[in-house]
Amino acid sequence: MDKLSILGLVVALGAIAIGYSLEGGVVSALFNGPALIIVLGGTIGAVMLQTSASTFKKMLNMSSWVFVAPHYDIDEAIEQVKRWSHKARQEGYLALENEALTHSDAYAAKGLSLLIDGCSEQKLRDTLEIDLLLERDRLLEAARVYEAMGGYSPTIGILGAVLGLIQAMSFITDPQMLGAGVATAFIATIYGVGLANLLFLPMANKLKQRVEQKMLYHEMLAEGVIAISVGESPMNIELKLEAYRVERPNLVDV
Repeated sequence: MDKLSILGLVVALGAIAIGYSLEGGVVSALFNGPALIIVLGGTIGAVMLQTSASTFKKMLNMSSWVFVAPHYDIDEAIEQVKRWSHKARQEGYLALENEALTHSDAYAAKGLSLLIDGCSEQKLRDTLEIDLLLERDRLLEAARVYEAMGGYSPTIGILGAVLGLIQAMSFITDPQMLGAGVATAFIATIYGVGLANLLFLPMANKLKQRVEQKMLYHEMLAEGVIAISVGESPMNIELKLEAYRVERPNLVDV
């Protein structure tokens, strides 16, 4: 669980609520169902129009990464690569077949399969690099859906405010009702700007960080498999992968 993300959301919303209360406002007055439906529904509809079904589905699946970060154990991964190296040197690449079939990470499994098939170092490197780049692009494309939502929601908020003002004008002969209607109309603008800057854009940036962390983890696995293919010793492989331990605070959710 990413406690910092949860704390940040609580602090942001709490600061707004407390500041509004100190100015004499009533926090409950900020809750308006129709305005929320207009802003949230309009924003989601707009990004659905511009996004492919596969990307939109991937974005939904990735949303949990904001608050529950994927766990990448660098130390365990390095030890695992060393075990593969030991087994390959002692029993040959075919001894890794079971690892390739049962490994939970599809990228690592593909690397092992290519190794077992006897791919050359260059072909192995090229294939794994292409897979890494394509996976990165697909994941970043899904993360950018939240960026798009952050761009649309303020404008949809203004649209909601205009619709609210049109409705408020029907009470032009009743000053009390007119004032209440105008106040309600501007809540849609608050929702649009608030959702963009407190939720959608921060979520997009956090997901981009998660994607880069995953790519770095896979890059480390690729370097390990390539090192095995050229016959490097387990000790040399560990020394080569040691640099990735520097990134551990970002890769492992602590």
